[in-house]
Amino acid sequence: MKVLALFLLSTVALARGNTLRLAEEQLEPENIITNGYLAPEGKAPYIVFLAFRNGNSGAWCGGSIIGNTWVVTASHCSKSFNSVTIYYGTNKRAQGSVTHTVTGKNIINHPSDDIALIRTPHVNYSDRIKQVKLPTNGGNLYVNERTTACGWGQTTSTRTPENLQCVDATVISNSQCARTYGTRTIQNQILCTSTSGGRSICSGDSGGPLVTQSGTILIGISQFVSGRGCTAGDPAGFARVTSFLGWIRDNTGITG
Repeated sequence: MKVLALFLLSTVALARGNTLRLAEEQLEPENIITNGYLAPEGKAPYIVFLAFRNGNSGAWCGGSIIGNTWVVTASHCSKSFNSVTIYYGTNKRAQGSVTHTVTGKNIINHPSDDIALIRTPHVNYSDRIKQVKLPTNGGNLYVNERTTACGWGQTTSTRTPENLQCVDATVISNSQCARTYGTRTIQNQILCTSTSGGRSICSGDSGGPLVTQSGTILIGISQFVSGRGCTAGDPAGFARVTSFLGWIRDNTGITG
């Protein structure tokens, strides 16, 4: 069996390979959701744009609102930084009807897995700012579930769009995903989706939400794609939210 390398999305490349100059006030990724579609305004009111900073370096990711004072994202986005600005309530990149900046002491990184929580000032819900539901059935594997992932990023090597992009995908079994990446990578806390037609998350989408199309339940947090590239047709990987419900509850008090 040939096992492929994986590529953590956005932040690893940005933080270690391409240090950002904050004076430009531009936090730019390397790529985008591939072969997706432009999200109508208000399609994903639970998504937030996260701009991380540490001195003269920075990176950006997506995140999801899980409570009035909590956002969840990927820890490979947050570990290298000591502050984050959270933009709520719009599809526009690095804009928001509500904006908050918090220090690193408000970021809780999981000790061993790729998930993080951000404690925020209280945010009121509206038609453009809403909490996404967490799963209530920790045993549901969601295989064959139709889902939607959203994020921001470049549509070409030279153009960064201002608006949110989304892609629809189907959850596959971990055994099917492990045929590509191996069982050492695809463990119980990972969820994978197919990327038929090159429709996939890509660098720039780290930490963003994967939700069910039925009921809009947050089941995944964007994490990795194949080292062969986002359009290669290999599965996309997410942190499986059901594996962390106890950890989320213990840190936030949120149960669903």
